Amino acid sequence: MTYQERLLRVIPGGAHTYSRGFDQFPSNAPHILVRGMGAYVWDADGRRYLDYGMALRSVTLGYANSRVSEAAYAEILKGNNLTRASLTELEAAELITGLIPSAEMVKFAKNGSNVTTAAVKVARAYTGRRLVCIPRQHPFFSYDDWFIGTTPVKRGIPPEHFVNTKLFDYGEIGSLRSLFSEFPDQIAAVMLEPATTHSPCDGRCDRGFSYESQCASCPNNQRIFLQEVAQICRANGALLVFDEMITGFRWDLRGAQEFFGVRPDLSTFGKAMANGFSVAALTGRREVMEVGSISEPGAERTFLLSTTHGGEMCGLGAFLETVRVYQDEDVCRHLWSYGARLKSGILAVAEDAGVAEYFSIAGPPISMTFVAKDREGTSSPEFRTLFLQEMLRQGVQIPWIAVSLAHGERELEITLDAASKALNVYARALTDGPLKHLEGSAVKPVFRRYN
Repeated sequence: MTYQERLLRVIPGGAHTYSRGFDQFPSNAPHILVRGMGAYVWDADGRRYLDYGMALRSVTLGYANSRVSEAAYAEILKGNNLTRASLTELEAAELITGLIPSAEMVKFAKNGSNVTTAAVKVARAYTGRRLVCIPRQHPFFSYDDWFIGTTPVKRGIPPEHFVNTKLFDYGEIGSLRSLFSEFPDQIAAVMLEPATTHSPCDGRCDRGFSYESQCASCPNNQRIFLQEVAQICRANGALLVFDEMITGFRWDLRGAQEFFGVRPDLSTFGKAMANGFSVAALTGRREVMEVGSISEPGAERTFLLSTTHGGEMCGLGAFLETVRVYQDEDVCRHLWSYGARLKSGILAVAEDAGVAEYFSIAGPPISMTFVAKDREGTSSPEFRTLFLQEMLRQGVQIPWIAVSLAHGERELEITLDAASKALNVYARALTDGPLKHLEGSAVKPVFRRYN
C-alpha cells in the first residue's frame, strides 16, 4: 500500500486536519512528510521541499528552531504536566497579559477551537444573551457545532445547535447593523478575524500597509470597519471578540488589534504563538474573564475551560521562548519585508510570463493568497491546482502563502525561479486548456457537502 492508502485506512480523511487532506493538494504532492528544518520539509523518500504551508501557518520562526526546541525540552525534563499550576504556567500567563494590551486575564488550551468556543460561552455568560454574530466570509472559527452548522457540512449537527449563530458580511457594516435591529438585546458577541486577505480598510483608505505604516497611526483610523463594529457592540451591550489565530504574532507581536488600533473585549490566539507547539489562549478584560473565576464567594459559576493539558509545560515553555526570539530577531518586521518582496517578485514573474491578467497575488504582504483564473477570467480550481503542481515539480510546496523567519534570500530566489517555470506552463494552459497539463484531479474546497 502507498502511504496515502495506509493513512486513509486508519485515519478518517487521512489526516487530523482537513486542510492536510489529499483533496487539498495536487497529485504530485508528497503523501507523507518525515521532518522539517528551517523553511524546508522532507518526504519519506528523502526529497526536500521549500515550504510555504508552514504547518498550517503555525510556524513563523522556521521548523525545529533550536532555541524553542531546547526551551520545550527543558520543560519536559521538569515533569511537563504537574498536579497543580506550574511556575511555567504562571510565567506564560504573566507574559501574555503584559504583552497584549487587551489581555488582563488568560486561559490556555491546546487548540483554537477550544478557545473560540470558550469565548462564545464567556460572552453568553457575561451578557446573559444567546446570539453570536460571525462574518460569512471567514472560513473557520471552530470544529464545534455552533460554527460548523453554518457551513455546508451540516451532517450530524442538530439545527438547534447553530440556530443562535447569525451571519453578516465582513466590511459591510449595514449587514451587522441589521442583525442588531432584528434581534434587539439578544446578541452576546460579534466574533471576527480582524483581517484576512481583506482588511478593515478596504475601500475606505488608500494608504498602503507595511510594518512601519500601521493602521493605528493613520488619520483615517476611526473610519475603518473594525472601529464601526466596536462602536455598534458598545452601543448595544455586546462583546467584541477578535479571533487572532492567524493574525496574532504575525501582523504585530501584540496582534492585529495593535496594528489596527482597536481593543476587543476578548481575543483568541494560537498557531504562531509557540512556533508549532500546541498552545492556544483565550484572553480578555478582567471583568469579563472573571465569569470563569472561583474566588468570589456565592457567585454563580461558569464552567469555562478545564483541560488536563492546557498548562502543559513544554508548549508554554515554547511560547515563552518564541516571544523572546520575536523580540530579539524583530520577526514581524522580517515577515512583512519578505512578504513584500515575494509579492512583487511573483507579480513581476507573472507579467513576464504574460499571465498577469489571469494570475495575481491578493492581500497585503503579511496575509497573501494567489488568485488563479481561467481564460474567461473566472476563478479556477484547475488552474490553481496546475500552479501548485508545477511549483511542486520545482521543489516548492505552496498550498497557501505563510512565510517565516527562516525564509531568506536563497528561499526567495528558489521561489521566484520556480514560479517563473510554473507560470510559463500556466501560459500554455491558457491556450490549450489546463486538463492537458494536469496530472490528477483539481483541489477541492474543505467546506463542501459531498465528497
